[in-house]
Amino acid sequence: MAQGRPKYAFFQGEIVPIEEAKIGVMTHAFNYGTGVFGGLRGYWNDAEKQLFVFRPLDHFTRLIQSASLMRMEVEYTKEDLTKILIDLLRHENYQQNLYIRPLVYKSAEKIGVRLHDISDDFTIFTVPMEDYVSLNGLHVHISAWRRVDDNAIPARGKVSGAYANSALIKSDAVLAGYDEALVLNNDGHLSEASAANVMLVRDGVVYTPSLNANILEGIVRRSLIHLLREELNIEVVERNIDRTEVYMADEMFMCGTGVQIAAITKVEHRPIGDGKMGPITTQLRDLFFDIVRGKVADYADWVTPIFVKEPVES
Repeated sequence: MAQGRPKYAFFQGEIVPIEEAKIGVMTHAFNYGTGVFGGLRGYWNDAEKQLFVFRPLDHFTRLIQSASLMRMEVEYTKEDLTKILIDLLRHENYQQNLYIRPLVYKSAEKIGVRLHDISDDFTIFTVPMEDYVSLNGLHVHISAWRRVDDNAIPARGKVSGAYANSALIKSDAVLAGYDEALVLNNDGHLSEASAANVMLVRDGVVYTPSLNANILEGIVRRSLIHLLREELNIEVVERNIDRTEVYMADEMFMCGTGVQIAAITKVEHRPIGDGKMGPITTQLRDLFFDIVRGKVADYADWVTPIFVKEPVES
């Protein structure tokens, strides 16, 4: 994963050099995982010399909802947060693909396990980033860890502390020689990958775990369901998926802001389909990458351009 370092962050109400965006060791979120975060991507279109951010209003809506689950107040609207992000990215002046990390966190320097009567704050930073994982052929296994249940930690919120579950899943997979892991929920049905939604193809139909399978309500997932149905005319079924259905899939892929669309071609010692990225995955990914780079007029409202263009003289 190619990843650089930012120059700036939005911190305590203003854009500051990244070196000044610091929290103390007593910060509540650092001690107890009492923060929520978002993940957005920006895509550079070299032909247009423009940077596009994918669905920022949707991502900031989810961030605010995640904060509410953790009894945190966000003083900004989703529109405010989008304006802050645009200003931050103009300061950075990136001309490459990037990842965006907004966080709402319990900022008080207090010891005590609770959510009430603890002050909150918001920060955001961005990093240059290309592909998070290989997109063309992941070898995965089914993790011994189970996905955190929604009745334990809200699955619909991107809660910082919950990602200890994801970290255990991912490290055990990689150290065992796999690229990633599939995770079952406590009912024994397919939930997600370590930190991404999952879809599989059988007989021309796309199946994906339903929202009550302890999955994150992924914005990329929702977008892809729309594209499959409306642009590719492919049926999508959201339901519980048994473990053995994974082994019988013709195609399979992970999707999310970080992984984008990454084909799974082998589960443990079983190939998925013919062991290569399949045609539906390929077609969907090509369309998605055109959209996020602002190349598809019908989906211009899914992307926000960052740089102001000079007016064309008549």
